[in-house]
Amino acid sequence: MQKVKFIDLFAGLGGIRLGFEKAFQDLGFETACVMTSEIKPYAVETLKNNFEHDFLAGDIFDIRNEFIPDFDFLLGGFPCQPFSSGGKRQGFMDTRGTLFFEIERILREKKPYGFILENVEGLVKHDVENKKDTIGRTLKTILFKLENDLGYKVSWKVLDSIDFSLPQSRKRIFIVGTRDEKPNLSIEKRTFKPLKDILETGLETMDTEFTKKLFNHFALEDLYGKSIKDKRGGDNNIHSWDIGIKGDVSEEQIILLNKLFKERRKKHWAEKIGIDWMDGMALTLKQIKTFYPVDNLKFLLDDLAKKGYLKFEHPKKLVREVTEQGVKKYRAYDETKPKGYNIITGKLSFEINKILDPEDIAPTIVATDVSRLAVPDGEGLRRLTIREGLRLFGYPEWYKIPVKKSEAFDLLGNTVAVPVVEHVATELAGIFQRNVNYSTSSKIPVYS
Repeated sequence: MQKVKFIDLFAGLGGIRLGFEKAFQDLGFETACVMTSEIKPYAVETLKNNFEHDFLAGDIFDIRNEFIPDFDFLLGGFPCQPFSSGGKRQGFMDTRGTLFFEIERILREKKPYGFILENVEGLVKHDVENKKDTIGRTLKTILFKLENDLGYKVSWKVLDSIDFSLPQSRKRIFIVGTRDEKPNLSIEKRTFKPLKDILETGLETMDTEFTKKLFNHFALEDLYGKSIKDKRGGDNNIHSWDIGIKGDVSEEQIILLNKLFKERRKKHWAEKIGIDWMDGMALTLKQIKTFYPVDNLKFLLDDLAKKGYLKFEHPKKLVREVTEQGVKKYRAYDETKPKGYNIITGKLSFEINKILDPEDIAPTIVATDVSRLAVPDGEGLRRLTIREGLRLFGYPEWYKIPVKKSEAFDLLGNTVAVPVVEHVATELAGIFQRNVNYSTSSKIPVYS
C-alpha cells in the first residue's frame, strides 16, 4: 500500500487531518502524520486523546527546518495576521513576521507535493485596495508566493459547510495546490440537514429565573429561531422588556420602548441635536414627545431608566484625533448638549441570546457566543452539548474532547467542518494518484 506522509500545522482539534486521512484512505493510500504543531495546552491534550503522534511539536516559530521530517502534504488552518506594510515586492507585500511566512518557509525548504490551507472568509478581501476588487492584497500576496515563488498550481474557493449536509452555515476559504494540476474545488449542492438530526434528547434542561420569564411570555415553539438582545429589532428578536428581564413593565412602556428603539436611529435627529449621525442617539424628553405625546411621559421614562432599560446621558459626538499612526476616530459624550434617554445596548449578560430552531440550521459557531445558544429538549431549553458541537462540524462519533466545556467550545469555535476538508482532499488525492510515480522497491514517491 502506498504511504502518504503529511504534517499538520496549527492543528487545533485535528479536523483537517481527519478529512485528509479519510479522503486518501478511501483511494487506497496509507497515511502517516509525521509532525503535528499546536500550542494550546487543552488542544494538545485533545489531540493526544484522539490520535497517535510520531512528532508532536509546539510553536511553529521554534521548529527549525532540519527537524521537520520529509512529507508529501502540508495541512494548515493558519490564523490570519495583518501583513507588514514594508518590504513590497512587485506591488505585493512581504510576508515576514506573519504565520503564513512559516508555512512559506517550510514549503520552500521541504518541497512537498501539495498543501491544504484554510482560513476565515474575511481573508478574501483583507487589506483590499479598491472596493470593487474581488480579493485584497493579503490573499494576492499569498497566491503570488505559492504560485510564482514556490511553483505550485493553486486554486482557492470559499466553501460553506451547509452544502456538505451539516446543519451549520460556516464559510471558510480553502487554498490548495499541487505540483502537477490546479485542483478543481467546484461542488454540487448536497441534501439539507436540519439541526434536529444531530441533537441529543432527554437531557437536563435549564430552570432559572431567566427561563421562567421566557416561558411566562412565550410557548416553547414560539421561541424557535428567536434572538434575545436589545441591539436590533425585527420579527425574530425578543427584547429584554418583552419578558421583563430587568423588572416588570406596562404595555404602555413596551410601546414607548419600541418607538424609541426605532426613532433614536433616524438620521434627522443628529442634525437637530448638532452631532454626527450614529446608530442610536440619546433623545430628550421634548424630542420623544414629538412621537409619543402622553402626559405621564417623564414618569414612564424615569421608571424605565431606574429599572435599567434606559440610560439618561449626553449625546455622543464624533472625535477626530491626529496621531502618529493617522487619524483616530472615536465617540465621546458631548456635555454641551442636553441629556436624553437612550436604550441600553451592547454586551448584555442574558443567559441565552438565541434559541435554535430544530427544523433550521445553527448559525456559525463562534467560541465567544456558543455558551449562550439554547436548544429545545422535551418541554424545556438547554445549552448545546460538546457532542452536538462535534456533530455540527462532522466529527466522527468516536472523537472525544476530554477538557472542560468552555475550552472544548473554544476549540470548536476555531475548527473546520470535516466533510468540507474531505471534499477538498479527495480532489488532491485524485491528482496525487494520477501523477505520482512510486519506486517499486522503496515506495518512495517521485515528484521533485
